[in-house]
Amino acid sequence: MYENPFEQLSGTITTKKIVEAGFHEKQFHTGKVNLNYVVGPNNGPAMVLIPAQTGIWESYQKVMVPLSKKFQVYVVEIRGHGKSSWTPGDYSWKSIGDDMEAFLKNAVKRSALLAGNSSGGIIALWCAANLPDLVTGIVLEDAPVFSAEMPRFKNYDRFVYNGLQHLVDNIGDPFNRDLANYFRGLEMPVSETRTKKVPDFFIRYLSKKIKKFEREYPGMPVEVGYPNTLRLLLKSLSMFDPDFSRAFVDGRIYEGMDHAESLRRVKCPVLVLHADWRRYPHYGLVGAMDEDDAKRILELVPSAVYKKISANHVIHAFEPKKFIGAIEEFIETEQLF
Repeated sequence: MYENPFEQLSGTITTKKIVEAGFHEKQFHTGKVNLNYVVGPNNGPAMVLIPAQTGIWESYQKVMVPLSKKFQVYVVEIRGHGKSSWTPGDYSWKSIGDDMEAFLKNAVKRSALLAGNSSGGIIALWCAANLPDLVTGIVLEDAPVFSAEMPRFKNYDRFVYNGLQHLVDNIGDPFNRDLANYFRGLEMPVSETRTKKVPDFFIRYLSKKIKKFEREYPGMPVEVGYPNTLRLLLKSLSMFDPDFSRAFVDGRIYEGMDHAESLRRVKCPVLVLHADWRRYPHYGLVGAMDEDDAKRILELVPSAVYKKISANHVIHAFEPKKFIGAIEEFIETEQLF
């Protein structure tokens, strides 16, 4: 067993515009774990943002301030991420859902709109199905509904599964790893016949930069890399318990969650944001869900609102204005508040 070495760093936000907007970083103890979160001023109904796997609160920096003008915005780092507790051996939708129940009841203290990206969207779905009194509505931001269920996840649409296996294999020891190795051998298909890979020379360069930073700033999250997307990815990975990904690989995560059954139980308004996706014979689905998945969601939740946004998987980071606009339109159409 091991603990998160960054958990005690909570409490300091260094981004000037986030501080000026009235955000504070805090921790909430569920009774079992500490959840790190950032909360803005009380300017309206509660909105809880849930980052993707490996993600930290900073991934939402482009949308936090605009959203905070109409909402009280919370960004929560789930167990295994950022400055929240690491719980090796105990990662499942059920345990994460229990954390969210405690957080919503005792930190947010009122019903909230939940917006989750990727696996964060699956968490939002779990909450809507199991905690209806605490959830005003949910935004599934390119969530892998159906595609992240076994056996499909491993045997058919296996691109993401293989990526998680790659993470575990290359940076699976949180206290003896070179984060640059995450990029070694990583492939991104861009056509039926062509893939992109990170050049070896850049991986060696990145490794030197990371090691230099770790020598000069021991005990701190890694802060190197350019552009900002790379810097944020490396920082997030440095604060991530790889056993969370291992739980997807060995099957522990799936306890307490059936996607179709969860959708049938949802009573609150649902917004489905669907990013770009592709499918290649060798890789399967490169993305979170395809058109058939989206249609199935709408069959199970006929009242759901669907919006396709041509963007990378992390819509809020790559198309922040479209992300905010879609949520505002959804709230107005559904008369949520």
